[in-house]
Amino acid sequence: MSRPRVVVAVVGAGYFSQFHLLGWRNIAEAECAALADRDPATAQAMAQRFGVPRHFDALEAMLDAVQPALLDIVTPPPTHRAFVAAALERGIPVICQKPFGADFADAEAMTAHAAHAGVPLIVHENVRWSPWYREAKRLIEAGRLGALHSVAFRLRPGDGQGPRAYLDRQPYFQAMPRFLVRETAIHWIDTFRFLMGEVRAVSAHLRRINPVIAGEDAAAIVFEFDGGATGLFDGNRLNDHVATNPRRTMGEAWLEGAAGVLRLDGEARLWWKPHQGAETEHRYDRGPEDSFAGGACEALQRHVVRHLVDGAPLENGAGDYLRNLTIQEAVYASSTEGRRVVIDAFEPQV
Repeated sequence: MSRPRVVVAVVGAGYFSQFHLLGWRNIAEAECAALADRDPATAQAMAQRFGVPRHFDALEAMLDAVQPALLDIVTPPPTHRAFVAAALERGIPVICQKPFGADFADAEAMTAHAAHAGVPLIVHENVRWSPWYREAKRLIEAGRLGALHSVAFRLRPGDGQGPRAYLDRQPYFQAMPRFLVRETAIHWIDTFRFLMGEVRAVSAHLRRINPVIAGEDAAAIVFEFDGGATGLFDGNRLNDHVATNPRRTMGEAWLEGAAGVLRLDGEARLWWKPHQGAETEHRYDRGPEDSFAGGACEALQRHVVRHLVDGAPLENGAGDYLRNLTIQEAVYASSTEGRRVVIDAFEPQV
């Protein structure tokens, strides 16, 4: 017998929705049945591009007409709470893009609503699903690195220079009062937790380099993990790194353990250097080059479909994701107050 198909509806037809729609088109167990956007022409054009049979200009009308098994929200944070509520009230599981909600209180409210309704709410936190981080996790769990010492990521996508920074792709980036950490570094808060375990404390220094940006666009964040290892996120969006496409990996990473060092370069290659030995390439499937982060969106979507079809455990459920947002708030507090912040002793301002 054929496996059941998960009927999916998507709301949001902006720049990033193309990566979601490409993922749904590639997943045989799912059927993207409808797309909604407040701009009917945009919804129609994107639906035609990806073969989505129906398009709407209102979310509620789409949900009632299609009655999907899953809603995928790809809209800006101020819309999330109402859109999540509309789905939960109809008993429809949700994947919601990040930043998750307008603020921490919004995220808490959506999480509580989903828990009360008993309906899955998953945050579309995709970078941990990049093939290079999944392979790194596999090697860690296999004991290849030995006891972990540290992780570092150097973010350098090179897309934030000058007065037109982001205007051709995601113009709202310029106006975000909190930018680099809330929009970008949150990916590595999550990925560091995925690779290294729980974060004990953070120390951060945030600043703005490009004066046309409302929020911070550079950050140095030091992480302390429960297991004793440390982490460093060193990021700015103005400079680039050595890569054919600087946005493929967004930068370079190092994972250090007792047995050696695993290095990620800008071509998504992994390099392994055993202790006191020569560095050689560790070959693995780097994923497609023409999709965001090696097909990370599709990998996350496949994971959610497996949960809905087979009951497989979920990563990035909203309840766990609140820990990421608590760490994010601690990073901002650390920079503002000039102090080290212990996560379990920290209460985000709501």
